[in-house]
Amino acid sequence: MTIRVVVADDQELVRSGFAMILDAQPDIEVVAEAGDGAEAVEAVRRLAPDVALLDIRMPRTDGIEACRVISAESGCRTVMLTTFDTDAYVYEALHAGASGFLLKDVRRDDLVHAVRVVAAGDSLLAPSVARRLVEQYTAGGPRRTAPGQDPRLDVLTGRERETLLLLARGLSNAEIAAELVVSDHTVKTHVGNVLAKLGLRDRIQAVIWAYETGLVAAGSPPLGSPLPGSPPPGGGGP
Repeated sequence: MTIRVVVADDQELVRSGFAMILDAQPDIEVVAEAGDGAEAVEAVRRLAPDVALLDIRMPRTDGIEACRVISAESGCRTVMLTTFDTDAYVYEALHAGASGFLLKDVRRDDLVHAVRVVAAGDSLLAPSVARRLVEQYTAGGPRRTAPGQDPRLDVLTGRERETLLLLARGLSNAEIAAELVVSDHTVKTHVGNVLAKLGLRDRIQAVIWAYETGLVAAGSPPLGSPLPGSPPPGGGGP
């Protein structure tokens, strides 16, 4: 299966360079190049690509706003590009719906890997990195609900809720499996159910959701501590 990509950057040489690198791969096809966010949105609407590679700073419509529109309107997944290595840009991009974040000095192999990872439905940033960013930007802010009381949690089984808590604390699938004493396959099923029931795109969005709804507080307990809102031992569903 060929991964179809739109590349958007207001610098023609940068844009063409990324497009050339990606087009050289046997499983990737660059279907359009765009010079700004508005052109990128139009290209995604017209061509329905799998991945959009978006520069953050572009004229007319910047990459973050383009990402927000693309994420809301389509199943196209986005990878953000910038020369600025700041948490603020990472957070804004992730909050807009991005599935990955890269600096423009990324190595050729890492760029290709990023597109493949995101196209496969995974997040480019490790959950622990997302947790650090979200914790920084949500700590001390007002909660919309009491911790762990968001009504949307009611759609989750006890086991799925535990899985979400552990995911939000930055654990990998293998670590969650060890914590819950279940198989990796079972964890993947739980994670998939959590994302589907809460309408979330990926693990990164789940981390953001868990912090912003107050399910997990900044400075959450270390591994091995009781999880807030967890069912008692032996309970909690499959």
